[in-house]
Amino acid sequence: MSARAQLESLAAGIRSGEVDPFDPRWHPKVVGNKAREAAVLVLFGVLDDVPAASDRPLAPADLDVLLLERAQTLGSHPGQVAFPGGSRDPEDASLVDCALREAVEETGLDPTGVDVLAELPALGLGASGFLVTPVLAWWAAPSPVDVVDFAESAQVFRTPIRDLLDPANRVTGVLKRRGVTFTSPAFEVNGVLVWGFTAMVLDALLDGLGWSVPWDRDRKHYISP
Repeated sequence: MSARAQLESLAAGIRSGEVDPFDPRWHPKVVGNKAREAAVLVLFGVLDDVPAASDRPLAPADLDVLLLERAQTLGSHPGQVAFPGGSRDPEDASLVDCALREAVEETGLDPTGVDVLAELPALGLGASGFLVTPVLAWWAAPSPVDVVDFAESAQVFRTPIRDLLDPANRVTGVLKRRGVTFTSPAFEVNGVLVWGFTAMVLDALLDGLGWSVPWDRDRKHYISP
């Protein structure tokens, strides 16, 4: 079965309610009026001309996902790696429209080449008050991408899935702030650390697709607050 077919199968299971790849604790129990809607584009596609660093046959060698690194000057989550996405605007007819609009604004991609497979369950982001809907998609006709506004993003890059799956690149991210310790699955790729919300979504999807392999969860990467 091709990578796209596997993603479509997972998407079908999610749409039917038969599959939920996320920890139930991530789902908001009550959606209040103050919750702010947001969406991110989880865009898989055929690998571009930058090959995987890993030579381990953990996933199709020609598969990648689109990510970006947020600018260090941003007041919210500076320097973190994220999916393209952001808050839903009044003109967004749907959360899919929101994810695609944000992806265009942040990376310059051509949305006509993107096949949307499914809206995944909305996930609550604690104190921020956001409800974030990951939009799972396939890049049927990849277009050039790059930073559109350096005030918003430091880099835009396509990460080989094989590199994400390689146990040599997997760690547990640890952040200690105000006496509270936060941990998440994390990936060391492209010279950056992918952790937090983005890493948790990737980790859940890779598990749901049956692609993950065991990795050392005791290997820690401590994050500066």
